[in-house]
Amino acid sequence: MTPSMQPVAATTARPLDLAIILPTLNERDNLAPLVERIEGALGTSGWEVLIVDDNSSDGTSDEARRIALSDPRVRVIQRIGRRGLSSAAIEGFCATAAPYAAVMDADHQHDPKLLVDMLACVKSGEADVAVASRFADGASMEEWGRPDREKLSSVANALARKLTGVDLSDPMSGFFMLRTEIARSLVPNLSGIGFKILLDLLATSETPLKVKDFPMNFSARRSGESKLDRAIALDFLAGLYDKSFGRVIPTRFALFGTVGVIGVGVHMAILYAFLLLAGTNFSWSQAVATFGAMTFNFWLNNFLTYRDRRLKEASKVFWGWASFIAACSIGAFANVAVATTLHDRGLHEVLAALVGIGIGSVWNYALSSRFVWGRY
Repeated sequence: MTPSMQPVAATTARPLDLAIILPTLNERDNLAPLVERIEGALGTSGWEVLIVDDNSSDGTSDEARRIALSDPRVRVIQRIGRRGLSSAAIEGFCATAAPYAAVMDADHQHDPKLLVDMLACVKSGEADVAVASRFADGASMEEWGRPDREKLSSVANALARKLTGVDLSDPMSGFFMLRTEIARSLVPNLSGIGFKILLDLLATSETPLKVKDFPMNFSARRSGESKLDRAIALDFLAGLYDKSFGRVIPTRFALFGTVGVIGVGVHMAILYAFLLLAGTNFSWSQAVATFGAMTFNFWLNNFLTYRDRRLKEASKVFWGWASFIAACSIGAFANVAVATTLHDRGLHEVLAALVGIGIGSVWNYALSSRFVWGRY
């Protein structure tokens, strides 16, 4: 039995002081070694690991439960139908009784040894938030081996500093610690979008939070593959938008609308291809263009707008697409009917098509949110 699997004697255990929240997606092989590393840094008691798993396909939650059977310091929340690092961290803040909480990755890129100094800093009141930074003096990312991501992170940090007003070297860090009561007080106003929960916390707090950097040696992941993809840049921009304009127009609806605008270009391309190249009448061309644009919108919304609920399995993608078409069918019918009527009465085909598209957009958003990504 490994050290992390040994039960902690109740007579020698220190009171619960720190919760380490690990948002996970397919991190099965990383869990047990990470618990061992945390124990090596913090000792045998006074802490708990709270694994918040997004229903991983590799059995991460089952592995967490296996560890927890013999190690009461480990707990697991298996989330069904909910995804995303930020929302996982929020659920972790609300699920622990520990007065202090840290958020870190489960892939071994974050060094648990930093937890000791970060906890001492927050406990003493030197800072409200202790942040493990990739860009502070003394930090290193050589082991990561991703200079492209380093440059992208540097640009993102500059934008984040302007939004939050916090002079911090790495506001995009995924490894930080704060008092749990501060986190929970901010929870009702957090967006919970995407990956950058630290940015969300700093931008939401009406009272500027004191922060302190801790230089971090950012390592390569131990096992598995990174869950970040090319949509992470849009995910970051969505977070900035939400903090700036999200109360006026909800962020997800803004993304849905942006996809719709791109879909207009696809719609027009198909429409004119059939009108000019195939020689079909406007009504038939509009119907085909509508169906094509709806299929395109489903694909892009699945990739971007609902990336935290993204449908991946072939069967779910098919039924999700079918449900999206069905949910939007009434809007599509109104789209074609209104556009055709306006065109027959002399309105230019571009304006007629745009009016038709506008009629169905709100309907499409409401039903697809509920019956496509809300169900599958």
